[in-house]
Amino acid sequence: MPGCAWLGAALVLGAQLRALWLAAAVEVHTAKEVVAVNGTNQRLKCTFSSSSPVSQQLSVSWNFQPEDLSAHEPVFYFLKEPYKPPSGRFKERVTWDGNIERNDVSIIIWNLQPSDNGTFTCQVTNWPDVYGTIGEVRLRVVQKVSFSEIHFLAVAIGSASALMIVVVTAVILCRQRRRRARDKRPGVADTEG
Repeated sequence: MPGCAWLGAALVLGAQLRALWLAAAVEVHTAKEVVAVNGTNQRLKCTFSSSSPVSQQLSVSWNFQPEDLSAHEPVFYFLKEPYKPPSGRFKERVTWDGNIERNDVSIIIWNLQPSDNGTFTCQVTNWPDVYGTIGEVRLRVVQKVSFSEIHFLAVAIGSASALMIVVVTAVILCRQRRRRARDKRPGVADTEG
């Protein structure tokens, strides 16, 4: 029976170590979906938290999965300094916009095209935290901005203001007409006096 007790203790210790390992993993945070207008630039925000201080071996990998589910493409890499892709669709179209001291590993994609629709992944390793979550951002490139609630509110306020100006103007014009009509009737002024 002592062998079973040893095996049970090892399993419990293994479970506790696994829980500590999971707690020590890097956590990556991104927006789930971003909508951008064709031809504009878009910052893809990615931040991380780690149980370890930021190390010199911290690395960041950005990759892209097109909507048509073709092969993943590298977008950007960081290890001590930013490395732009030497080839591919994002060559000369991506720049580093992060700040490692603030746990920010964001990038900017320039001159967005409809072919950029897809999912961008952000992966951070911070030795000894080499495992953790991978952040995903789904990018949708649209031809024009959709009619948002703020636009609707601006149109509603503008329309209400214009309608109020028309009503006030109509009331003023009606009063002036009545006054002129009353002033033109000669008998009305004598009988009132």
